Amino acid sequence: MPQENGQRMGEDGAAVTPSEPPISRLPPSSFVQALRGLEPRPAALLSRRLVSGASLEDCASFYGVSEQALSVRLLQAAVLLAMRTGTAARDPTESEEEAAWARMLAAALEREDAPVPVGLVPVVEVCRRVRAVSAEVAAGLEAATREDQASPVRQREDWMRRLAVAALLALTAYLYLSRPEEPPRRPRPPPQQQLAPDAG
Repeated sequence: MPQENGQRMGEDGAAVTPSEPPISRLPPSSFVQALRGLEPRPAALLSRRLVSGASLEDCASFYGVSEQALSVRLLQAAVLLAMRTGTAARDPTESEEEAAWARMLAAALEREDAPVPVGLVPVVEVCRRVRAVSAEVAAGLEAATREDQASPVRQREDWMRRLAVAALLALTAYLYLSRPEEPPRRPRPPPQQQLAPDAG
C-alpha cells in the first residue's frame, strides 16, 4: 500500500485511517478509563504491578499466592486491560498456552529482549506503555477517585449506606432489649451420699 508523508494511502490515493492508534501513543487517560472499567481485583493487581511498580515477588507475597499463580492472574488482567483500550488482544486458547503466556509476560516485564509470541505482543506492549506513563496514570486515578467522592451521587450513596447501618444497629439493639427474660434457674439439690452397707 503506498504511503505519502508517512500516512497510509488506499488504492484510490485517499488517506486510510488506521483501525486503532499505535499502543505507544495511547494517552494515560485511556489507561485510567480502562482500569476504572475493570473489576476491582484485576484493576488493583494491575495498579500494584504496573502503576506502582511493585515486583512480581512483592505482589505474590501481598496476595498470598505463588509467583506462578500471580503471573496467571496478571496475564488475565492484562488481557482485559488491553481489550478495554481497543487493542487487538485475545485470550489464550488453552491452559497450556495461558501458562506459557503468563511466564513470557512476567519475563517481558523484566527484560526488554525477552521473546514474546505474536499473540501476546499487544498485551506486552500495553503493559509496557502503562509502566512508561505510570506517574500520569496514578495521578489520573487519584483525581478520578477524588471526583467520585465529591460527586452528589457518591455522597447520597454514602448517606444511604450510613442510614442503613444505623437502622440495622437500632433494630439489633431493640431486639436485644425487648427479648423476654429467662426464668431464674432453680438450684440443683445436693447429691445424696450413698451410705456404705452396715458391715455388722
